[in-house]
Amino acid sequence: MKGGAERTTILHRSVRVTLAASAGFYFFVYGLHEPVLALYALFAPISLGLLSPIPGSGRQRAEVMLKALPVGLLLVTLGTLLAVKTWAAVLGMLVVGFSLAFAAIAGPRPAGAAPGLQLFYILACFPPYEPQTLWLRLAGLTFGVLVLVLCEVFLLPQPPGPTYRTTLADVLATAGDTIAGRSGLSPEALRQAGARLRLSGIPPVERPAGPGRADRGLAQAGSAARRLLEQLAHQTETGELRELVREGAGGEQPGGRADTASGSLLPLVAFLCDRTAAALRAGRATPGPQRMDKAIDGFQRTRVRQVTGPADEVPPVPVLRRQAALLAIAESVRILEISVRVGLDGRRTPPIEPRELFWYTEATTPRLWARRIVGNMTLRSVQFQNAVRIAVALAAARFVAGSLDLTHGFWVLLAVLTLSRTTVGETWTAIRRAVTGNLVGAVAAGALLIGLERHTEAYAAILAPAMLIAFALGPLLGIAWAQGLFTLVVATAFAQIAPASWQLAEARIVDVVTGSAIGLLCAMLAWPAGARREVRRTVAGLLRECGPLIKGTVETLTAVPPGSVPAPATLPALHRLVLAESAYAQFRSEPVGSRPVRADWHAVLIAANHILLGAQWLPRFDLPATALPPDTADRARAGARALAETTDRLAALCGGEPPGPRGTSPPPSEPAGPPLPALVDLDVWLRSLAAQLTRVEAALPDAVRRATDDTSATGPPGPVPGPGRHAS
Repeated sequence: MKGGAERTTILHRSVRVTLAASAGFYFFVYGLHEPVLALYALFAPISLGLLSPIPGSGRQRAEVMLKALPVGLLLVTLGTLLAVKTWAAVLGMLVVGFSLAFAAIAGPRPAGAAPGLQLFYILACFPPYEPQTLWLRLAGLTFGVLVLVLCEVFLLPQPPGPTYRTTLADVLATAGDTIAGRSGLSPEALRQAGARLRLSGIPPVERPAGPGRADRGLAQAGSAARRLLEQLAHQTETGELRELVREGAGGEQPGGRADTASGSLLPLVAFLCDRTAAALRAGRATPGPQRMDKAIDGFQRTRVRQVTGPADEVPPVPVLRRQAALLAIAESVRILEISVRVGLDGRRTPPIEPRELFWYTEATTPRLWARRIVGNMTLRSVQFQNAVRIAVALAAARFVAGSLDLTHGFWVLLAVLTLSRTTVGETWTAIRRAVTGNLVGAVAAGALLIGLERHTEAYAAILAPAMLIAFALGPLLGIAWAQGLFTLVVATAFAQIAPASWQLAEARIVDVVTGSAIGLLCAMLAWPAGARREVRRTVAGLLRECGPLIKGTVETLTAVPPGSVPAPATLPALHRLVLAESAYAQFRSEPVGSRPVRADWHAVLIAANHILLGAQWLPRFDLPATALPPDTADRARAGARALAETTDRLAALCGGEPPGPRGTSPPPSEPAGPPLPALVDLDVWLRSLAAQLTRVEAALPDAVRRATDDTSATGPPGPVPGPGRHAS
């Protein structure tokens, strides 16, 4: 059931589209007696205003429509010229269909305008081949789009919604209050605050999904903020955050000594959260140097100085573990501050460490676009899959309509475009309802055409109210009502352009059934499961890349001599993460019924982000000056191997492959000698990863987990808390 605000939005949109479509149609039919002008002036507002889900406020939608107008004129020209032969129109449809569908990689606004632009080519590429009418088609299209733009801006305009920057600022303010001890939110409340940044809950127009530096920066800031809230939630569960806040406020350790290292870093972390939130609300980056790098370096030097000093001044191990947790939180805030600065500024910057993570800040705009395009030109990209599916379906529909010389073959392709879904189940449901609605609508349209015969004044009186009712009730009542009412609108409009009989309604139902059959066939053959299988594949590939990262990071820190082993490359895992996030975004947009495997994929993405972050900052801030004790290094390597085996086993489970046996790790033991910060930080990172991977496995379906229980009775690697679970 749609809410009141959504119903109001639909009603206002129906008024705008009806007025824009009626203005040109009536003027050109009855004023200038130009049916070609009237046809394009009618379908331009319907295509861009009704059939294209362009997101945003009235002014934002109008801006997208104005930018789409030159592209629409080009597509109408191309379609008019390629209508000379069926094979030429089919090839053009294949290229245009793929290009416009693949434009979704540029963000939600180009993706929203794509269906309308598809219709501009589709309408023009059908016979009769009349290139001499091209200027009339272009004029009608221009008139319809411009009138719609004026309606979007001045007639019941859609108000702007909350921005992504505002939501991110609120989440950062929550994090700052928690770190400073100004709020006592529960772990679940902190996780819910972070979940507000999931793109599935953000209005499409506000999602930072474009390839530019600003969008990439804000998207990275959102990921860092979610990771920060997850860290704070975990530290709240263990009680360590309360101790950190007390020590940061000048409290003493159990031995009577103050933790000066945490006391200097914690207030700065809270201050940067507050300052970054203020910058987001103001919409401009706060000037000044980045202070977190120097603060973290000073924090680490203080820790090393403390543990290498007199024995009675060495902090106890629990304090060192809390310091390690604070270091991870500080690094998340550092990443967040830099990302927000780039997102608000958007300009090229000098290299920022780690360069693999912030590569886009120094890249040119053409390189950013090229990377986005090349990165999605793979069978593992859901954007590529969707573009191939719709392009093949439209080209096949154009071939069938042209070969069989179907009357009003435009409706065949319109059915394919409007009824195709990302899964075969969704497509069949939409087609079943649409055909039912069209049958009822065709009967009603046939009766109308028989009853009114050629009384065009009656059709003229009916058209505008029919459009208003159809454009309002269709989205409210469902696809069957939308298709049935649209059949009435089409019959009423075409009866004024040319003499029409009840056979017009018959032709529409034949065309819709033909288009539905083609769309269903393509849905069955091309990735019929939608993102359900793809999210499993991409997540499995991401987990396989995480294992080498864990082992490579430990090898870097335990190398002899120190620094002789370079830090592991993170670009392969970053690429896998982008594909997994894209598949997960589509997966979340599909109905629950089409994805019965209720695994916590979001927990996997959080764990992968944590692995990537640790692989970046541990070699940077914790590279020891002298070699670590051999026994301690061996235990760290064994723990890393156990975690890598866990990620490989989870990857096999996610990919539907037989999992390997559950590995074991050495029992925890305190190392001999002083507890070096590098060892403590590494141990905290590994334990945290073990806890997160345990939560991931706990969220897998019972049938899948039972398969692993049969392989080994040993427990999860390393000492970890009991499995928890949070909403995906």
